Amino acid sequence: MRMIFALFLVLGVGLAGVAVYMAQKTIAQSQAERDYLLASQAHMPALVDVVIVKHPLKYGERFTIDDLDTAKMQANKVPPGIFNTINAPQGTPEAKLAAFYTGETRPRAALRSYEANEPLLASKITAPGVDAGIMANLAPDMRAFTIQVDASTAVSGFLRPGDRVDVYWSGQVGDQPVTKLIDTNLKLIAIDQSADADRSEETQLARTVTAEVTPEQVAALTLAQSTGRLTLSLVGMKNTADLGTIEVDRNKLLGIQEQAVVKVEAPKVCTIKTRKGTDVIETEIPCN
Repeated sequence: MRMIFALFLVLGVGLAGVAVYMAQKTIAQSQAERDYLLASQAHMPALVDVVIVKHPLKYGERFTIDDLDTAKMQANKVPPGIFNTINAPQGTPEAKLAAFYTGETRPRAALRSYEANEPLLASKITAPGVDAGIMANLAPDMRAFTIQVDASTAVSGFLRPGDRVDVYWSGQVGDQPVTKLIDTNLKLIAIDQSADADRSEETQLARTVTAEVTPEQVAALTLAQSTGRLTLSLVGMKNTADLGTIEVDRNKLLGIQEQAVVKVEAPKVCTIKTRKGTDVIETEIPCN
């Protein structure tokens, strides 16, 4: 009987030791996992709230607060012009990064297409109550100027709203045809009657393009368009060159060197006239 009791006692102590060992191992593993998570969390980048669209939006489509949601995004990866909150009271610090003021019922409109869950950008939407169009694309104090074009003067129909172009003038200066760069890096805000930069229909030859310009540029382009022919040159996305002054005439194009015209004066002749009776005689004398 004592032997059985002793055996059970030893077995119980052994099981207790195993249980303590397993508990310590589990606790140590939990502490290691906790320390790893805390260390990972300490090295994780900060996250911020970003306003996103709940469903796809087409160019010009209106949206309200009900069409928006928020999501977390890495703080150092957010694009410029994002919103941090859907709505906030006007005049508060939060209102500067709010898509709508609290109580605003007027919709905004998309200036380009959006996919579902895509961040909303301030530069790609209109102000509340404003529909998409040329006025919504104009920067403060800028004007819209329309240039008449065709296939040969508008890059064969490959221009889109948002592209930038250089403008060349071709006309007559004196007795020579001349082509000159008159403006650079103009932003196009509409092609024909469309301001949609995401239009995906087949390439069509535009008859007009509308550019964003200053009032002074309006005057210069109006004069240029009435006195000659304007040609557009598409500017590349990675353009950084300063073009300076570009002007080509016929002689420069063909490499013709103009010869200076030297006027040769005829020798001066001096004479005197004398009368003999009814005859007048002209005699050559040295000129003084």
